[in-house]
Amino acid sequence: MVPLTRAVTWVTDPHDDRLADFVRLTDVALRRRLEPEWGLYIAESEKVIRRALAAGHRPRAYLMARRWLTDLADLVDAAGRDGIPVYAAEHEVIERLTGFHLHRGALASMQRPELPAIGEVLANARRVLVLEDIVDHTNVGACFRSAAALGVDAVLVTPQCADPLYRRSIRVSMGTVFQVPWTRIEPWPLGGPQRLRELGFTVVALALADDSVSLDVLAADPPQRLALVLGTEGDGLARQTIAAADRTVRIPMAGGVDSLNVAAAGAVALWALRPAPSGPT
Repeated sequence: MVPLTRAVTWVTDPHDDRLADFVRLTDVALRRRLEPEWGLYIAESEKVIRRALAAGHRPRAYLMARRWLTDLADLVDAAGRDGIPVYAAEHEVIERLTGFHLHRGALASMQRPELPAIGEVLANARRVLVLEDIVDHTNVGACFRSAAALGVDAVLVTPQCADPLYRRSIRVSMGTVFQVPWTRIEPWPLGGPQRLRELGFTVVALALADDSVSLDVLAADPPQRLALVLGTEGDGLARQTIAAADRTVRIPMAGGVDSLNVAAAGAVALWALRPAPSGPT
């Protein structure tokens, strides 16, 4: 048994008011409203929590199963010095509180940072990914992970897009939502593509439109500054977005398949359009 320290509070009641940040984490509708309203988000697992802290985000509270008090002893000690509460509980108490079994053993309630201005995010960007109204948090997280892996400098999300700081998005992204600069772009689609053009970007829509060209064509001579727009899971990009784009491209397909999941399509396109190395390889 790992002894509890003075920095840790052991809890046995899943209805303890001090644990309000962690209540019903699987209730998407509730969390969509409460987390922005309360100015917080939830980081799950040691890797994600450490990436959030490395990005400069500030914790509000921790909730851990007992064994993680040892694995995260440095964070527990730092929390004690900074006056940040650390709560520990048995797995069944945590499951009743949050609504799921916490396999990764640790949760952190984090202060939600203010989103930066678009000009700040795009100042030195060459490759930008725009997520239009993607509603599945898993797909949002997967898009961020691909963006981080494939050299994207920034991600923009439209007003109706799922929250990149929702727990599932963060977890699927493996914490890369803290690594890739991002913000929301609005209004969209009216005015959004034009604003990107004014900032020097060629706006490219990934869509099965009648006038779309093969991704291979664009990849052979990509623009210096490119904003790739991906559409929502069911309907794809809005017609207004496609009409406002500078180019529309499609991924060449075989086997009678006409499209890919949005996250997979984004990864394929980002790989094909990745910027050339600026120095010797």
